[in-house]
Amino acid sequence: MTAKRVLVAYGSKHGATAGIASEIGRTLREDGLDAVVLPADDVDDVRGFDAVVLGGSLYAGRWSGKAMHCAERNEHYLKHRPVWLFSSGPVDSSAEQHEIPPVPAVARQMERLGAREHITFGGSITTSTPGLIAKAVVRHGRGGDFRNPERIQTWAHHISSELAAAA
Repeated sequence: MTAKRVLVAYGSKHGATAGIASEIGRTLREDGLDAVVLPADDVDDVRGFDAVVLGGSLYAGRWSGKAMHCAERNEHYLKHRPVWLFSSGPVDSSAEQHEIPPVPAVARQMERLGAREHITFGGSITTSTPGLIAKAVVRHGRGGDFRNPERIQTWAHHISSELAAAA
């Protein structure tokens, strides 16, 4: 039996969301799945995949346009396979302390695609993050890397379990 192919696509502005997607892909591969990690802009056709994980960064309460366009571009085919969505964004520990509901645009995508679930992971703004706003956030002591690899891996293992149960 061949391993299920899972696409992990992401819309990332400065790399933090790409890092989360890479961790998800690595964990899925450890679980025996054929996981491919791609930028959302590069995804034109999801038909070659058995399941899709799509993530986007959050800025000012908005989900990544790259992730949103990927979902819209592939909507017809995404509706017919298991889909999970994730967001990355809070630059504090709030994502660790309680479940953060999806922003309205992501909630609409979940409904449109019939997504199984959504999770929000902490984001990252550090001295290496480009941009004036990022520099100001760090200068005012509000930056940091709030991505939790264990939480990301646990969620990816959960996806693997769901796909195995459906086999």
